[in-house]
Amino acid sequence: MNNFTFYNPTKLIFGKGQLDQLKNELEHYGKKVLLVYGGGSIKRNGLYDKVLAILDEAHAEVHELAGVEPNPRLTTVKKGIAICKEQNIEFLLAVGGGSVIDCTKAIAAGAKYDGDVWDIITKKAPATEALPFGTVLTLAATGSEMNAGSVITNWETNEKYGWGSPVTFPKFSILDPENTYTVPKDQTIYGIVDMMSHVFEQYFHHVSNTPLQDRMCEAVLRTVIEAGPKLVNDLENYELRETILYNGTIALNGMLQMGYQGDWATHNIEHAVSAVYDIPHAGGLAILFPNWMEHTMDENVTRVAQLAERVFDVDANGKSEKEVALEGIQKLREFWTSLGAPSRLIDYDINDEKIDLMADKAMANGEFGKFKVLKKEDVVAILKASL
Repeated sequence: MNNFTFYNPTKLIFGKGQLDQLKNELEHYGKKVLLVYGGGSIKRNGLYDKVLAILDEAHAEVHELAGVEPNPRLTTVKKGIAICKEQNIEFLLAVGGGSVIDCTKAIAAGAKYDGDVWDIITKKAPATEALPFGTVLTLAATGSEMNAGSVITNWETNEKYGWGSPVTFPKFSILDPENTYTVPKDQTIYGIVDMMSHVFEQYFHHVSNTPLQDRMCEAVLRTVIEAGPKLVNDLENYELRETILYNGTIALNGMLQMGYQGDWATHNIEHAVSAVYDIPHAGGLAILFPNWMEHTMDENVTRVAQLAERVFDVDANGKSEKEVALEGIQKLREFWTSLGAPSRLIDYDINDEKIDLMADKAMANGEFGKFKVLKKEDVVAILKASL
């Protein structure tokens, strides 16, 4: 494995009733709070009132930014930055899923930057400081509650980029599985696809001697494959919600990627697709990932076959490594389809009309991918295979 330094300062507060810890955590920060949330589900399920009551007990001066989009927009980030600067906000509290947290990270960094926050998101300027923020998570999916990464969409230019900084780790994240009870079936499915995709991105690499990392990745995948279908059919099962919620955090808090770097090409392609068509991120990943696997498998077919055997229980007896690998990829497709995830771009009414545009968006920063370096013709081939 490669040399590495692991750093993750986020305090994880996990379990039933842990929202009660919010007041204690707020004591470490200022009283002027910006509450950031999405489309209103936290009001319908009562979480909003609970959070406001705790903020009131903490004698906080609360300002609000509502309406964060599923693919959070730059315009919304800038609204939040304006509030922070005008009201001298001292602390941000994100209550919602990964999109709300990603938006909050960009606001936190932008509030401490004199220029255009898009400079930070496009990596033209580093985020050297940020307002402190915490999270109350309501959706098991992105892992944003315990990492420094964020993805923001500029809808005016149809650009969507991931970015991050050591200053954009949450100070704390509160994860109560009961707060995910009201997540609808489709969003639960997307969350399962998203966390699995994060593991796949890390699993496909060429670094030698990573047996523990491999087994950790495989354990997360097998656990999600076991619990996911049960949860989709039993949405208010506490133990299943608890299992999936914890897996989503572990999938992308840095623990699985010590000693190597993952690929992340499929995420880059999906960002291009949803920047043009604004589809659900995990829906795009469900479509693209198996086709990326098929396109790149010859780079290290042994690793793909290993995944097929260890995670999808493919019997390798009498088969070539390539046959085993292809069978594993097909089992992945079948698993995601069985949950109700999309399998073709046409499921979102996407045809070949803008393939070239999407490929160009994906190539905005040049060739990418570490398992296989992708050129534009590779991206086009993957997109065409996904139609």
